[in-house]
Amino acid sequence: MAPAVPETVLRKRKRNEQWAAAKAAAAAEASAKSKSQRKEIFKRAEQYVQEYRKQEADLVRLRRAGKASGGFYVEPEAKLLFVVRIRGMNDVAPKTKKILQLLRLRRINSGVFLRVNKATLNMLQKVEPYVAYGYPNLKTVKELVYKRGFGKVGKDRIALTDNSIVEKALGESGIICVEDLIHEIYTVGPNFKQANNFLWPFRLSSPKGGIDKKRLHFIEGGQAGNREHLINNLVRNMN
Repeated sequence: MAPAVPETVLRKRKRNEQWAAAKAAAAAEASAKSKSQRKEIFKRAEQYVQEYRKQEADLVRLRRAGKASGGFYVEPEAKLLFVVRIRGMNDVAPKTKKILQLLRLRRINSGVFLRVNKATLNMLQKVEPYVAYGYPNLKTVKELVYKRGFGKVGKDRIALTDNSIVEKALGESGIICVEDLIHEIYTVGPNFKQANNFLWPFRLSSPKGGIDKKRLHFIEGGQAGNREHLINNLVRNMN
């Protein structure tokens, strides 16, 4: 006759079986969800590519039409800024220091995206000697997010290695993947504030050879201030 199995061992076996079944069910559900979500992500990515191509084609068409009529096409004002801090903390006035903190530029070579509006431009005017800024293109936004992108999860700085990180933080805003995040930032969409706050300030490298003439404005041959579309060159040297 086989020895009786203690009741505690039987309970433990039953509990382990229940846990294993629950784990297997959760894994199957996650796999099915991931599969359906992957299709949705690819679909959205294709839509964004078509949208960007249409914008470029429209811009070329309008430029040609303006030139053909003997005039020129005035492009719409930019909606997105990228701001890089190029100077440290030495001899910084308290008000300037506070504005830099509000812009989340607490360290040298850090960068953030900002929406173009009157309040933002007024703040940048007051800290202009300490920052370089301009209008980033789609390539710059993509390279920054994919290469230097970190998300703010709680109080932690988490690398954007998986779409699930983005979905957990911004899923309620309809942003479920990195491509959604890039689109929301680049187009300055309705959920720009949530998307931008989720992104940790970018920590860029010092460009090869360093940054010279920091105290001079860009139009004087220096580095500080608004450089419009030429900010893309600076970011590529620092990314």
